[in-house]
Amino acid sequence: MLLLIFLATLAIALLAQCQVKRMYRRYSQVPATSGCTGAEAAQAILREAGIRDVEILEHDEMLGDHCDPRHKRLVLSSQNYHGTSLAALGVAAHEAGHALQHQAAYTPLHLRMAAVGVTNFASQIVTFLPLIGMATGLLSTLMGLTVMAVAWGAIMAFNLITLPVEFDASRRAKAMLGRMGFISGHAEHSGVSKVLNAAAMTYVAAFVTSLVYLLFYLLPLLAGGRQR
Repeated sequence: MLLLIFLATLAIALLAQCQVKRMYRRYSQVPATSGCTGAEAAQAILREAGIRDVEILEHDEMLGDHCDPRHKRLVLSSQNYHGTSLAALGVAAHEAGHALQHQAAYTPLHLRMAAVGVTNFASQIVTFLPLIGMATGLLSTLMGLTVMAVAWGAIMAFNLITLPVEFDASRRAKAMLGRMGFISGHAEHSGVSKVLNAAAMTYVAAFVTSLVYLLFYLLPLLAGGRQR
């Protein structure tokens, strides 16, 4: 059963990743009529919001774009930093959307930031606890199931909180790009939406995966409790 769950959730994650890469590759070939780069769009969005202390940096990791509110950094891949495509503008504006969330004290974003440490620890547990349990035999079945259920519960909660954060950042991105004239017309709005919606599905896939593993470890505990 565990092998089937692993293969099924792996397939879901791979499909989501393939869709992101396909949409990004497609719309990275479609230039926006504004001719602005991703870095220019992100900077203009931040400036429009009155955000002056977030630095926009370039790096060479493909699709490793992210916003680091704690350190006031917005990091864009070279292709999105310099690119003038619909994909570049969409990704850059999405990351700027996170900076806007931080400025507005958007609750889900702050909850996610607060939960990072716990989630990283839980990820270590679900990775190594089964190996330790099999190698040493020190953990009882009940204890192993309990610890794994709690750890997957923490990961699932983190992934659940992430969903509104990512969807809201994309909503802000599309609204700002259109309002500020970086994209225009139905075709450009549609292209940006397809890129950002595909990216959002990777977070949905992560949530589904964590929920499935939580249920896998939690249901035997609940069934055992009812039997007693």
